[in-house]
Amino acid sequence: MAEELRIGTRGSQLALWQANAVAERIAAAGGPSCRIIVISTSGDRLQDAPLSQVGGKRLFVKEIEDALLRNEIDLAVHSSKDMPAILPDGLVIAGVLPREDPRDAVVLPEGRQPAAMGSVDELVAALGQTPSIGTGSVRRIAQLTRLFPGAQFKAIRGNLDTRLRKLDEGAHDALVLAAAGLRRLGFADRISYALPAAACVPAPGQGIVAVEIRGDDARTREFVSRLDDPAAGAALAAERALVETLGGGCQTPVGALATLIDDDTIELVAAVIALDGSRAVRERGVGPRSDAAALGARVGAALLAQGADQILADALSENSRQSSVVSHKSAAMTDD
Repeated sequence: MAEELRIGTRGSQLALWQANAVAERIAAAGGPSCRIIVISTSGDRLQDAPLSQVGGKRLFVKEIEDALLRNEIDLAVHSSKDMPAILPDGLVIAGVLPREDPRDAVVLPEGRQPAAMGSVDELVAALGQTPSIGTGSVRRIAQLTRLFPGAQFKAIRGNLDTRLRKLDEGAHDALVLAAAGLRRLGFADRISYALPAAACVPAPGQGIVAVEIRGDDARTREFVSRLDDPAAGAALAAERALVETLGGGCQTPVGALATLIDDDTIELVAAVIALDGSRAVRERGVGPRSDAAALGARVGAALLAQGADQILADALSENSRQSSVVSHKSAAMTDD
């Protein structure tokens, strides 16, 4: 039997689910056994501050990628939306799992689920004009502010069961989470309403598990190639090319969703939204699946032509200002 493969991953519930799913698929395809190595990342250690105020483009992947470059692991398993658009030299995405539901999901406290909620209007009616919504995503906040101008958004971190428990205890009127994570961890029944892209364009790569390896590791690449899903790979290529064109990172108000129209054609919808929801630019493009990255670049360029660069610059400036305030307060508390 071939020597085992070492999988690097974060230690969260979802990250471990993803790593185990990759290990099972490699084994099912005739590959070697896998050993999962949990690696703590900067994002895991900074649990108290909003991600937009502490996050660089590698907040949840840097330490894992560093271990990969040092040959301490053979492959890294990530939620692809956490990955920077440009990978470190020497690393590549060698395969992706089939995409789960990419939409954002609204979760209401247990016992508050309406009999039916089939539209955004019904969601707004159920939550009222001034709900407390748990989410730390600047992309979600920017888009949801347009639906709920009076909402109060609060960052919520921690494992999924912790977030749901706090919701049910009354900390929020609703949470907005990735539908993919809820479904993969067995909480599909907690999804009160899945937001359509017309209301909230999901994060680039949301719902796609990516496997990253060293580019020169032919042995690992051969095993990982057996689990690769071409449809999800094309969608991810389009979405990542769009982000690269925009120069955006994980904590920027950029949404993108690529969908296969048929076996050969892919559609990409994308949006860039001001942090306060006051302005948004949207674009849609269609192209051959075989040239998904070019489609992403084209849609990204169209968004820039509409002023997306200024929206992103303003968002970056605001996040930097808030980060400076947080750092100043932290230093002051340390001095005490």
